[in-house]
Amino acid sequence: MNIEAFFKITYGLYIVSSGNKDNKSGYIANTAFQVTAEPPQVAIACNKDNYTAILIDKNKAFSISILKQEASPEIIGKFGYKSGKDIDKFVDSNFVVGSTGIPIVTDESIAWFECKLVNQFDVGTHIIYIGEIINNELLVADGNPLTYDYYRNVKKGKAPKNAPTYIKPVTETKPEKISDLGPKYQCMVCDYIYDPAEGDPDGGIAPGTPFEDIPDGWVCPVCGAEKSDFEVIE
Repeated sequence: MNIEAFFKITYGLYIVSSGNKDNKSGYIANTAFQVTAEPPQVAIACNKDNYTAILIDKNKAFSISILKQEASPEIIGKFGYKSGKDIDKFVDSNFVVGSTGIPIVTDESIAWFECKLVNQFDVGTHIIYIGEIINNELLVADGNPLTYDYYRNVKKGKAPKNAPTYIKPVTETKPEKISDLGPKYQCMVCDYIYDPAEGDPDGGIAPGTPFEDIPDGWVCPVCGAEKSDFEVIE
């Protein structure tokens, strides 16, 4: 089976949220699409291990926030690589409360939809939720949405472990030759690999910069993890 073929299926990147004023959470989703026009209904896929799945089942509603193309690694890291069981993802996040009482993320979003749950299907590791759109707002009329293709090929991002598109990294049998610039380092949160030869120009790190010379304030360009969360690739 050719794994690369799966990446030719088009996806967007969204924040799906649910909960109430006392308990709320959200996750990064790449599966959200409209299924009917009358009434307007959308479908999302949520891993059963996501805390948000519990909140959707309890509150019978969810929201979808469409991320802008320039979405920061910090927001992707917070909602995509951390669990709502451990942290409150809405601290320092801008959001509004929908008519159903659920939170709707507005940070770095170009549009959002509020949906009431009308159906759901168990598909093994994930649950497909069907929601009827009861409210929405266009935040940035001329904004470009963040697609999974752009996230993967331009931002060099990887799918979180609970995403439908997650593929377990293959363990290399032979170590790579270490260049004169030093070894590569891997983010232990999202598996992003820092290559000294490539650097991180978008993050202000020029090509040819050894990992040890990167300022301590630098963060992973994919998930926002700190430099201390990286380990050398042996």
